[in-house]
Amino acid sequence: MPYPKSMVAPMRKELTRLGADELKTPDAVDAAFADPDGTMLLVINSVCGCAAGSARPAVAHAVQSDAPHPDHLVTVFAGQDLDATDHVREAYLPGIPPSSPFMALFRDGQPVYVVERKHIEGREAAAIAGDLTEAFEAYCTDEAPPADAPTRPDATPSGPPSTFQSLR
Repeated sequence: MPYPKSMVAPMRKELTRLGADELKTPDAVDAAFADPDGTMLLVINSVCGCAAGSARPAVAHAVQSDAPHPDHLVTVFAGQDLDATDHVREAYLPGIPPSSPFMALFRDGQPVYVVERKHIEGREAAAIAGDLTEAFEAYCTDEAPPADAPTRPDATPSGPPSTFQSLR
């Protein structure tokens, strides 16, 4: 059952005030991915404390920085936009286990940089923003990404390897 709209409205606003387009339905998700050219940051928003204390503030810092920015910023809300969240995971993030909060930078329709919940929990927003900014600098230009462009944050907590890396 989805969280009440009144509860998540302020959490949604933290991203929409930055210019994020909300994708509330599977059709909206498909429309956002219909033109794969360019770059897009997808944020899977959440009600949890690490979303409030780290993820959303990190996105705000990164998109307001002087670094290059993605062409598009979109968000789905896990726990409320259930069908849209499931669809984006199944159709555009195959093989990557669900987590929220979560961020993925897409270039030409393909995920090139992924921030899973395990890269967010216990980390400061400024550190996560630095990771995002580094990814923006590598992928959000007209140049080819450098051979050593990051695909996930370097700060990998102990535990299993990144699921995104295991797809390669």
